[in-house]
This record gives sequence, structure tokens and C-alpha cells, in this order.
Amino acid sequence: MSRTKQAEMDMIHGSIWNKIPQFALPIAATAILGQLFNASDLAVVGNFTGEARNACVAAVSSNSAIVSLVVNFFVGIGLGANVVIANALGRDDRDMVEKTVHTAILLSVLGGILMAAFGEAIAHSLLSSLNVPEDVFDMALTYLRIYFLGMPVILLYNFEAAIFRSVGDTKTPLLALAFSGVLNVLLNLFFVLALKMTVDGVAIATVSANAVSAIILFLKLRNTDKSIKLDPSKLRIDGKALGRILRIGVPAGIQSALFSLSNILITSSVNSLGTVVMAASGASSNVETFAYAVLNSFSQACTTFVGQNYGAGEIKRCRKVLGLCLLECAICTACIVLLALTFGKNLLAIFNSDPEVVAIGYTRLKLIFFAYIFTTLYENMSGYLRGFGISLLPALLTAFGICGLRVVWVYTVFRANPTFQTVMTVYPVSLSTTAVLVGIALLICHPARRHLKAGAKNMA
Repeated sequence: MSRTKQAEMDMIHGSIWNKIPQFALPIAATAILGQLFNASDLAVVGNFTGEARNACVAAVSSNSAIVSLVVNFFVGIGLGANVVIANALGRDDRDMVEKTVHTAILLSVLGGILMAAFGEAIAHSLLSSLNVPEDVFDMALTYLRIYFLGMPVILLYNFEAAIFRSVGDTKTPLLALAFSGVLNVLLNLFFVLALKMTVDGVAIATVSANAVSAIILFLKLRNTDKSIKLDPSKLRIDGKALGRILRIGVPAGIQSALFSLSNILITSSVNSLGTVVMAASGASSNVETFAYAVLNSFSQACTTFVGQNYGAGEIKRCRKVLGLCLLECAICTACIVLLALTFGKNLLAIFNSDPEVVAIGYTRLKLIFFAYIFTTLYENMSGYLRGFGISLLPALLTAFGICGLRVVWVYTVFRANPTFQTVMTVYPVSLSTTAVLVGIALLICHPARRHLKAGAKNMA
């Protein structure tokens, strides 16, 4: 076996059950560290900005849904690059691997520049549509504008991470983010405590840390011994690679973006309930994201493992991947949820120690964690379909089950009874509906059975 292949995880041969957590858990840890960027922002402004702490926390929190909308869309496109590279590796098509790597890197930078320019132009209108209170608006706008300026490096890191994961390397992105995560916390403290800045300081710290992680991965790609080695002289858009990335990535990005879009609508409803509720919801969402990172990592593992095995024609292993991802994801998520519920109030107090904020935030935690039962199901089934190149269908079902239902809920149920409990109940309702819809779609499409039948006919 060559040095290159030794450096990559073998997803096509041998046992799978032990490789899936080896792949997934570093992704979860990476996502958690990424969330700590925002969490450290909240913790610092929530504890070191004096009487303005609630307003500062609310200002940062009010941007979470917008940031997630933009970043998740491009992360979905990055996932398209992951699937294309994984399929090509399964077929041993090294030429397509090389073209996809260089296309993806250039696409991330160009997309980041365009998003930064567009974001700066619409930042004020976006926040206005969220009903951000007057006493919070200016700080929220400052944070959002600074964050948009950092989009090129933020997207570059996420595409680079997707490229590493396509060959089974999930530890390199984790190590890069671990280093920049520590840097982010130190910079937060420096800007707020030493320079007496508020939300502008933590925004600059976050963008700076993201730039460092992107540079680290860029250098790693240039010097790696894997088949994804980057040569800056070859950075160009290949039409065929771009088409394949977008065919899988755009629907995946839309699926993630619609999830975030529906959260923007929920955020707008929460904002109408006052600054204290805003602060509580923002603190709670940071705790929830830690648990979500675990279950989403298994979905990404499912996509990548299925993608490589599908490319290699190992269809029966694709089925096995789905079953193991569902089982292992359920076990890990259950453990995380149990810990979070047990220590939930203590975790919320890290972001804001106000007793009223903690009490309201814990109400949200309980409802969201119950809904994660259904998220585990639909995330892994969607990941399985994407591994076969079926990306549009789960995106459409997510649009209906999550975004559509939440819009209806906000304008009917919440409008009739505008309480925090009412708006939060939409999460288990919409997620359970989406899980049922994606499950039915999987049974109807059944890509493994379809490809096995096709293979049997070719052999006859």
C-alpha cells in the first residue's frame, strides 16, 4: 500500500463500527470548539461589561440565526465537495479528486468575498426584520458587520475541513480549530478587559481566530501526503467538478439554510418577548448546539462513508453504515443530553447568571433536547441519501417539515398565544414531522436496493 493510502482512513474495507466514531467524534469536537467562539463571546460580554451585560448578550445572540443561515448554506456546498471527493476516491479517480480540491478552495474564497459584500449591504435590513429592540440594535449591527467582513476566511476554513474529512481525516481540522479557539478566548478577554471594548471586540476576536484556523489548514493541505494535496498554481474552477459540487452541495446548503431561516423566524418571535427572554434563549441555544454537534457529526460520517462505498460499488456496506450511524449516534446523543439536562442550569449560568435568564433558558433546553430524538433520525437518513448523490429530496422535505411548519406555527399558534413555551413547542412538532417525511422518502427511494438490483441485472 502506498504512503498516500496509508495516510487515509480505509472506509471501503474491514470493520465499520469502530471507524465511524473515530471519524465522527472529532467532527463533533470541532463543531463544539466552533460554537465556543460564539459562546466565549457571550460569556465575556455577559460577565465583564457591567450594567450593559444583558444588552450585550442580547446583541450577540440576535445575530446567531443570521450567522448560522449564511455559514450553513456554504457548509452545505462544502459537503458537496466532500461527497464528490469521496465518490472519486472510491472509484480511484485521482484526477477528479485533484480538480475538486482546487475548485472547492477557490469557490470558498470567491463565495466568501461575495457574501461579505452582500452582507454589508443588507445587514441593517436583516436586523430590522428580526424586531431587535432599540437598546440593542446598534451593538447587534456592529457585531454583524464585523462578522460579515470575515466571511472569506470563515468559508475557507469550512471548505478546507470538508476536504480533509473526505479522506477520513477529521483530526487535522480539530487541531487547527483548537489552537484558534484558545486564541479566540484570549483575544476576547484582551479586547474587552484591556481595551474596554464590548461586542465589537469579541467580533474582531472571532474573525481573527477564524483567519488563523483557515491559514493553518491551507498550509496543511499544501504539505499533506494525502491525495488531497493542494498546489496553489492549480487553483482554478473546473466546470465538471463545480457542477458535481453544486448538484449535491446546493440542495444540502439549502436544507441547512432553511433550518437556520426557520430559526430566524423563531428568533424574531423570541425577540418580541423582551431582552431577558432574548438573553435566555441565546444562552440556551449555545448549550443545545453542543449536543447537536454530536448527532450532526454522525450524519456527516454517514454521508462520507456511504459516498466512498457507493463510489467503490460496495452497496451492502452502505446499508450497514446507516444502521451503525443511527445506533452509535443515538447512544452518544443520549449521553450528552443526559449530562446537559443534569447540569443545564450551571451551564446557562456561565453565559448569564441572572436567575430569571437561567430559569427561562432551562425551559427551552428541556423542549429542544426532547426534539433531538427526531433530529437524530432525519439527520442520519438525509446523510445516507446524500452519500448516494440524492441531495434535493431531503432538502425539499426539510423545507416543508421544518421551515413550512414553523412559519405556519408562528403566524397561527404563537400569534394566538404569544408565550415562550408556545414558540418553543414548534421544535419537537417540526422535527418529528421531518423525521417521518425523510423516513418515508428513504423507504420509497431505497437507493441501496435499487443499485443492487441494477448490479444483478448487469451480471445476468
